[in-house]
Amino acid sequence: MVQLETIDGIAWVTLARPEKQNALSFEMFRQLDNIIHTLKRDRQLRAVVIQGQGAHFCAGLDVSAVMKKPRNIFSLLSKWLPGNANLVQRVALGWRALPVPVFALVRGNCLGGGLHIALGADYRIVSPDAQFAIMEARWGLCPDMSTSLMLPGIVRHDQALWLASNPQRIDAHKACELGLVTQISDDPLDTIKQRLAQLAHISPDALAAIKHLYNEAYHPPRRKLLWLETWYQIKLLLSKNTRIAMHNGRQTEQARPYRPRGKW
Repeated sequence: MVQLETIDGIAWVTLARPEKQNALSFEMFRQLDNIIHTLKRDRQLRAVVIQGQGAHFCAGLDVSAVMKKPRNIFSLLSKWLPGNANLVQRVALGWRALPVPVFALVRGNCLGGGLHIALGADYRIVSPDAQFAIMEARWGLCPDMSTSLMLPGIVRHDQALWLASNPQRIDAHKACELGLVTQISDDPLDTIKQRLAQLAHISPDALAAIKHLYNEAYHPPRRKLLWLETWYQIKLLLSKNTRIAMHNGRQTEQARPYRPRGKW
């Protein structure tokens, strides 16, 4: 379901469930985590391109598939120490740890977990038909795939807060206006290949040093935020208002009123 092919030092990572708009199953999280570990050890690697098979990048979490085995939720969120990254955080944040440029090639839907993964890339080259949304608020949840670390280095505080709070889709031009994407291209694959050709003339050690340096400059200390993301998500999963939000998120059913806010 996730394919890896390395050609001339470029790793092509493809989300390959086109019949589901490449929605993320539990197994895909495991595969992405393993791929990141594999690429990190490859010293011949020069760059990575993440893409979706077919018309879409990724429609987010395949909720029905993951919920078939409730223990998968525990496996996605569990961690040995509070400040460590859990599985869902690693598959987004892990691209930042690779000492090479990482591109996300985005067409069509880039929603929920798909957007979190794209945010982990260094560059997002998107087609004009691309659409973006952080979806967790629709279900009464908060983003928990390390987005709290990544968004502050990409968009303003008020825009990050709005994107996380409002699960409505935005188009490629609005995303570019906010700084969420690097470039809109009628042929994003060709644009990425052009950029790869330019970077091929730069020392891989220089590229690694520059990436590490600017990751430190643009992103806050991670351990506390990674713990808070997970703790808040667990607290929300136990909330009665979350169950109401999940009911209301199914547009075919009548909306229920929320209860008074819990203690925060």
